[in-house]
Amino acid sequence: MAKQNFKPGNMLYPLPVVMVSVADKAGNQNIVTVAWAGTICSNPPMVSISVRPERFSHHMIMETGEFVINLTTRELAFATDYCGVKSGRDIDKFKEMHLTPVKADIVSAPLIMESPVNIECKVTEVKQLGTHDMFMAEVVAVHADEKYMDEKNRFDLTKAEPIVYSHGAYLTTGKEIGTFGYSVRKPRKSGSAKSRKAKTKNKK
Repeated sequence: MAKQNFKPGNMLYPLPVVMVSVADKAGNQNIVTVAWAGTICSNPPMVSISVRPERFSHHMIMETGEFVINLTTRELAFATDYCGVKSGRDIDKFKEMHLTPVKADIVSAPLIMESPVNIECKVTEVKQLGTHDMFMAEVVAVHADEKYMDEKNRFDLTKAEPIVYSHGAYLTTGKEIGTFGYSVRKPRKSGSAKSRKAKTKNKK
């Protein structure tokens, strides 16, 4: 099978696309859409986002060292794109997109109420990488919308229809095809041992 050779570039797709809410010390708030985001450590829980220095939200994160990652859904796709192409220098994105800022538990940046999951973050390190600065941060609080809890009180994000970003397009995530560890899990035998014995007895 032939493959084409591309020049080095960002080809790690699809990516989570999130709305990052921020605030400065004067209390001014903004939202910036970020696709360069990810998990970097589980204990302590840490994440990273990469933001261009010229973005309006950049100086707010630098000033407070805090931000909130808000997960996005099919319903929030329009607002997600809008908050990525419009500048907070010119408009109030919360007002324009009818999004609701909610006071966070720990950080000064607001939560976006319409998001199914809000992740409060405190910056621990900033790396100047080139076009973007990477903000590495510790997760200090997480909020999950109760309407996405299943009958066993487990959070089920699939009900929210999360979206991802790939080569300039927003996509919904697909159907579940497996769970962690399923490749090495032994298949379950159909029926209980008692019922199998009964079936064997009836065949005799």
